Formats: sequence, structure tokens, C-alpha cells
Amino acid sequence: MTTSTASTAFRAARRTDRLDALIAEVREAVGRGLPPDLTAYLVGERLAPHLGADDLLTPEQCESDPSRYRQHLLHAEHDGSFSVVALVWLPGQGTSVHDHVSWCTTGVHEGEEHERRYRLVPATAPGASARLIATGDVVNGQGAVCGFAPPGDIHRVWNAGAGQAISLHVYGADISRLKSSVRRVYELPADR
Repeated sequence: MTTSTASTAFRAARRTDRLDALIAEVREAVGRGLPPDLTAYLVGERLAPHLGADDLLTPEQCESDPSRYRQHLLHAEHDGSFSVVALVWLPGQGTSVHDHVSWCTTGVHEGEEHERRYRLVPATAPGASARLIATGDVVNGQGAVCGFAPPGDIHRVWNAGAGQAISLHVYGADISRLKSSVRRVYELPADR
């Protein structure tokens, strides 16, 4: 499995009418000013009906990178309140164990994503180190949506399928400025 950092396309993306509609729906949900977990849930409700639609992404926004998963920035809201990103994964490509800078909603547009979720267990004795405990494994197929907010958002994601996978990620942050949604990468002992 490839676990290197994503390659990123940050040039201005040409957008489809459906993507413009999705962005307007996300803008409305984010504009309510609700707590992060509720915002992630509402954004998921807006995202779900668009997943799998042939007219959501352009061919360029579905391009992969043979060396690592690819991140296409589709939209960054002018006030920094949210960003929409397409992640394109070839078989075997994946992330490191990480958490996020903000709430996040993900939806699988094509293929499937495998996810392992973790809980951080602090060191309990002097000289001991913290470690990660796997709390669950999830396979998210086309159309699946999930949302989360820090803390408690530690996971890794990969494409274990035979074909390309594409997922849309909506983050409560300006990814055009930050270049990544990752707050911290965990290089701790982990079970499973």
C-alpha cells in the first residue's frame, strides 16, 4: 500500500453545473453556524444525492497519479469556511494514520474506500509511549457518506479495490491556503 502524501492539483478547477449546485447547498448548510458535528451531518445530507452522478466532476478532476493518491481542489469558499476536494485513489494507495484540522464530510463517488479508525491511548507510566487502538474497520462503497469532527477523528484510508476510487471531501477549512486537511500524522504503535 502506498502511504505517501497526496499529490495535489491546486489550480483553478473548471466546475460543472452539478458541482456548482452542490457548493451552493454546502454554503447554505455551513452558513447556519451550527456546531461542527451537526454541520458535518448537514453537509453529508447535501452531498449524498450528488455522488455517482456522471455530471458531477470533469474528466480532469478524476485524474489519478501513479505514485500516490491525488487531491483535486474543487472549491475553497472565499471566507475560508469550507473547501471541497476530490481524492482519486488507485488500487493500493492510501494515507498515513492522521487526524484533521476541522470537521469533515466524505462521500464515495466511485469505487470504495477502506477506513480504519483509531483511538489514542495516552502513556500511563513514565517512559511509556502513547499508542493507537483500532476501534473499527469500515468499507465505504459508492454513495456512502460519513462525517466527523475533532477530536476523535484519527484514521487511515486506502483503496483496497481492483479499480480506481474517487471520494469527495468537504472540510470546514480553507484547503487552498492550508494545502492539506491533515493536522497531525501519527507514527505511534498501533494494533491490527
